[in-house]
Amino acid sequence: MPKLNQIIAVEKGVKSKSLQELTQAHHDVQKPALLAGISRTYQPKDEEGEQLPPESTRVQIKAEDVLRATAGTLTRLFDVTATKDWANRTAAADVVVEGTVLLAQVPVPYLLFLEKQLTDMHTFVRKLPVLDASESWNLDPSTDSWKTDPVRTIRTKKVPRNHVKAEATEKHPAQVEVYYEDVPVGYWTTVKFSGALPARRVNELLDRVEKLQQAVKFAREEANSAEVTDQRVGDAVFGYLFR
Repeated sequence: MPKLNQIIAVEKGVKSKSLQELTQAHHDVQKPALLAGISRTYQPKDEEGEQLPPESTRVQIKAEDVLRATAGTLTRLFDVTATKDWANRTAAADVVVEGTVLLAQVPVPYLLFLEKQLTDMHTFVRKLPVLDASESWNLDPSTDSWKTDPVRTIRTKKVPRNHVKAEATEKHPAQVEVYYEDVPVGYWTTVKFSGALPARRVNELLDRVEKLQQAVKFAREEANSAEVTDQRVGDAVFGYLFR
């Protein structure tokens, strides 16, 4: 008896071949010249008239022959697909992660669904925001988010100052230059908050997703190694359609 993974392996080729032959058959029966034939003979009016050879064109394609060939081609496709789909109703395997059965006897279609979803989940987790590594973060229970230690910085204000370049005399006023000096006027205390995740947490999540992805693939391979019973539905279908 064949195994499900063998049926899956040949299904694509059978489907491709069937499509090509069905397309060719469809094109052929759309060409009237291939379906038409003719036979002509010539007879002169009298014995002295010109003698011409007979002419004939053979029918190259018969619609009934095309139907039989099409039925033969598609019967194989119908049988292979039926064998796979009938087997998928019973083929199943456990999803085992680190020695623990996470999901028991999962059917193949759902394993395929899981594979696709986990691929999307891997992309999602890989792009989760990560805390800025240049800061030191602590979990704040009151806000349920991460925060940094307070950082105190000085607030300054520019205050004008006068610099006397030359003292006043009887003939000239004093020469005074104005400049600005940064003078401390207060202090800022800053605490940063973030809803991002520590890199360690993101890496842990990625590791779990990847382990489950591997477990699902192993389960699918195990399920696909189940023996299958060949289904014969094509003859019944086309026996009815083209009889």
